[in-house]
Amino acid sequence: MERRSGLVLAGVDGSPTSVRAGAYAAGLARRQGAEFLVVYVASRPALASMSPEAMQVAEEAVEQTILELRESIESSATWAGVTVRFLAVRGDPFTEICRVASDERADAVVVGASTHAGHRWVGSLAVRLVKAGKWPVTVVP
Repeated sequence: MERRSGLVLAGVDGSPTSVRAGAYAAGLARRQGAEFLVVYVASRPALASMSPEAMQVAEEAVEQTILELRESIESSATWAGVTVRFLAVRGDPFTEICRVASDERADAVVVGASTHAGHRWVGSLAVRLVKAGKWPVTVVP
């Protein structure tokens, strides 16, 4: 059985802070000789109120976003000299990142800082991950 020296998981959504988090995580994985996993979580819109046509358009937009993000991440990882696995999942970002981090036995989780003002009251993804207390979490501004 091949032994790995760790797994660094980066949660990305295409925002500037998540892109910086992905770059930081790639460097961390490279320096530590660890595996590098990038996770994109597509949030589920309120589909119940959408017409079938609107649902189709929304689904196509999500698939296009996943394709573009995968291509960008793989290209950047190649340039940086690190091997990356990309995983796109659907659901709540906190729930899915926790699930993937647990399933994959992540040694570290890296995410970007939230730029949404409302998170001051309800808590950002990063704060929720830190409070979960299951992995070291790095929050990149």
